[in-house]
Amino acid sequence: MKVAAIFPDGTAGLAEEPDPFPKEDFVLLKLHSVPMCTEWHTFEREREPREEREKRERDLPPEMRERIRRQRESLMQRGFMPVRGHEAAGEVVEVVQPGLVQVGDRVVVQPQYACGKCALCLVGEHIHCQHGRDVRAITGSSSGTATMAQYMLKPDYLLSPIPDGVSYDHASMAVCGLGPTFGAMQQMQVNSLDTVLITGLGPVGLGGVINAHYLSARIIGVESVSYRADLAKKLGADIVINPNDVNALKQIMDLTGGIGVDKAVDCSGNPLGERLCIDAARRKGQVTFVGQCQELTIGPGRDLISKGLTLRGSWHYNIGEYPKLMKIIQESSEVLDKFITHTFPMSKIQEAFELQITGNCGKIVLHPWE
Repeated sequence: MKVAAIFPDGTAGLAEEPDPFPKEDFVLLKLHSVPMCTEWHTFEREREPREEREKRERDLPPEMRERIRRQRESLMQRGFMPVRGHEAAGEVVEVVQPGLVQVGDRVVVQPQYACGKCALCLVGEHIHCQHGRDVRAITGSSSGTATMAQYMLKPDYLLSPIPDGVSYDHASMAVCGLGPTFGAMQQMQVNSLDTVLITGLGPVGLGGVINAHYLSARIIGVESVSYRADLAKKLGADIVINPNDVNALKQIMDLTGGIGVDKAVDCSGNPLGERLCIDAARRKGQVTFVGQCQELTIGPGRDLISKGLTLRGSWHYNIGEYPKLMKIIQESSEVLDKFITHTFPMSKIQEAFELQITGNCGKIVLHPWE
C-alpha cells in the first residue's frame, strides 16, 4: 500500500509499505479522508540546516527528542520516514472475529491505541489511557499504524459510526478538527450567555470557533495571520484581535465592560497566548488549554486564589459524547465546507505541507486513493 513519507533530501511524497492484516479485534480499514494536523512541523524540521535543527532540538523535552531520534533513525535505515498522522475516516473492509463493527461500516478513526479495559477507557476517556496496546507485538508488524496511508488497523472499540448522509470529509472533522475544542466546550459548559476567547486560530482554533458559534456564544478570537482571522469571522467569530497589538488585552477588557471573558480556550500552544487567556478571564472564569507549550508561569495566589479561576487541559473529548459532536457536524455542513479550505490527493502531500507552513489555509484533507 502507499503511505505518505518524508525522504532524506527533505522532500515529501509516497512510499510503499506492506499491506496490513487484521488480527484479533484489530480490523482492516480502507481510508478515504485523512485530515492534516501538526505533521507539517516534522516536514519543516527535516528541511532545516543540520546545525540549526540540532540547536533548536536541544531545548525540547527528553521524550520529544527521543521520538525525533527514532523517526530520524527510521529515515536513515529505510530511506523514508512514514508520516503517521492521527486523524482519519474510512470503511471497514476486513474483520477476523465477531465484534463491534462489520465489513462495510463507515467509521471515524479515534486516535491512539488505548487498551479499552482500564478505568479511564471504560468511562470514555481513552485518550488518557496509560496502557496503550503494542500493535507491533500483536500483529507482528508496524505496518497499518499510520493514518496517512491507504489502509490501517484499529481496534473495533476505537471506531465511531458515521451516519448516513455525512461525507467522509465532514465526518473526519470529529477528530482534531472539532474534537479538542468540543471537549473544552463540554467541560466548561459553554452556552449562549458566554463570551468565549479563543487564542490561536489555526485549524484547531478555527474548529473552536465552529463549536462556540454552534452554542450561540459570543466569540473573541486572537490571531496574527490575516487569512485565518478572516476565515474565523466567516465561521462565526464576532471579532478577531491581533496578538501583536500591545493593547490586545485592553481591547478584550473593553469589549467585556472591563470584566473579562467568561471562558477562554488557548489553541496557540504559545505561552503568550495562554497567559492572555488567564489575564483576560473574568474572576471565577474558566480557561482550558488545548495547544501544548513547554512551560507557562502560573501564580497560584494571583491566578487561582485571588481570581478564582478554573484551569484545565483538553486533549480530546469523552468518546461517549461522540453522538453530540456528530450532531454538530450534521447540522453544520455549509460551515464545514468553509472550514475545509483545501483537499489534496495524498500524492501531493509536499504541496499540502508547504501550504500549511504559510498559514493561508483552514483544515486540509488528504485523499489516499487519488
